[in-house]
Amino acid sequence: MYLKNLFVAAFLLVVLASCNNQSSTTTSSDTTKIDGHPAWIMQGNIYEVNIRQYTQEGTFNAFAKHLDRLKEMGVQTLWFMPINPISVKDRKGALGSYYAVANYTAVNPEYGTLQDWKDLVTTAHDKGFKVIIDWVPNHTGADHYWLEKQPDFYVLDSITKKPVSPFDWTDTRKLNYNNPAMCDSMITSMKYWITETNIDGFRCDVAPEVPEVFWKRCIDTLKSQKNVFMLAEGDKPWLHTAGFDETYTWNDFNMMKLIAKGDRKASALDSTLNKTDTSFPKNALRLFFTSNHDENSWNKADYATMPGESHAPFAVLTQTLKNSVPLIYSGQEEPKLDSISFFYKDAISFGKFQRANFYKTLLNARANNQALAANASFTRIATNADDAIYAFVRENNGKKVLVITNLSKTPQSVTINNTLINGEAIEIFTNKKETLKTGQPISLSAWGYLVFTY
Repeated sequence: MYLKNLFVAAFLLVVLASCNNQSSTTTSSDTTKIDGHPAWIMQGNIYEVNIRQYTQEGTFNAFAKHLDRLKEMGVQTLWFMPINPISVKDRKGALGSYYAVANYTAVNPEYGTLQDWKDLVTTAHDKGFKVIIDWVPNHTGADHYWLEKQPDFYVLDSITKKPVSPFDWTDTRKLNYNNPAMCDSMITSMKYWITETNIDGFRCDVAPEVPEVFWKRCIDTLKSQKNVFMLAEGDKPWLHTAGFDETYTWNDFNMMKLIAKGDRKASALDSTLNKTDTSFPKNALRLFFTSNHDENSWNKADYATMPGESHAPFAVLTQTLKNSVPLIYSGQEEPKLDSISFFYKDAISFGKFQRANFYKTLLNARANNQALAANASFTRIATNADDAIYAFVRENNGKKVLVITNLSKTPQSVTINNTLINGEAIEIFTNKKETLKTGQPISLSAWGYLVFTY
């Protein structure tokens, strides 16, 4: 009996050790970093969710019905526009701006309950998604409870001594980052969403308007709690030294718009990419996009800035350029060929999904090929038609990808004199095997694109 009990005890110890090792392995997958960033984002992507406009109901529960479809499309990280209650005072339009927050630690009742949100995060995690939320640190709505309880949390007008509104955002009030108590409260509010709802990071609104010293402390604190991903709405290099993983590529996007319009040559994109190389930290991740909520609502992206077939090659670039963790905005897969209202109900009508397979091909290629990881090498490839053609090679861990895009409305016959393209390859959109050789002519239709994996 003694030997039998000893055997059972030993067996249980082995089982417990195995369970502990399994737990450790699971945890490490979420704590691992590459170049200082969460490892899980390096071959990932971001899909911006506009809960208010995503469905007729405009709720967390209604959006949850789209998770399987988005998973099938290859979406990895869900960025939810602000889920907080919206201030009523000085509200713009019928529903107000998402970015006029009335309470940092509550959910907008129009979207559902806190439990609904927790259930959505849990379901998303179970399906393999990561979840980040939009955070508005520069200002609150005009009736946030801090205005009554902590008026010293705000920047006051020197004459009236009343809280000021930043820019022309008259429905908001600017926060005072010279107040240590306010800074503490802001960090505590952000930690709440990690602790209580297990989110995986934040997209931070107008991040450059908040002092660098705050961001350094804040991000260090958050990352000590969880290996979160931090996206800054800004394009300043210092945001990376402050701790952000990724910043916006407005210069690149604006150049893409000019190229799409025919005002600049394809090769002009080199200037904006080179600017990043010379001014940003080497491992800075960049958010490439063809649309987002601001560009769509105010500047008609992408349906007017890159209309019709012209959208496609630029979308390919966003998914394949160096340092990119790319963005897709709600409705681009449909596509929604109109602006989505900011202050009023304007639900997206889904059903056609005409771009879904296009995005699926790109997103799956990113996820499954290390040559499309954000930190893979990038070699610009010259062609005989660089006024119209933008081509490059990405390589990483023995994998290679060749990208050729025609950024013009004219068909092109392209010749590449570079041995880097030599080899047996598969074009990802046609799944066709081809033998590529230097000097070989390659035909591209107007606004055409080819992505070869080796």
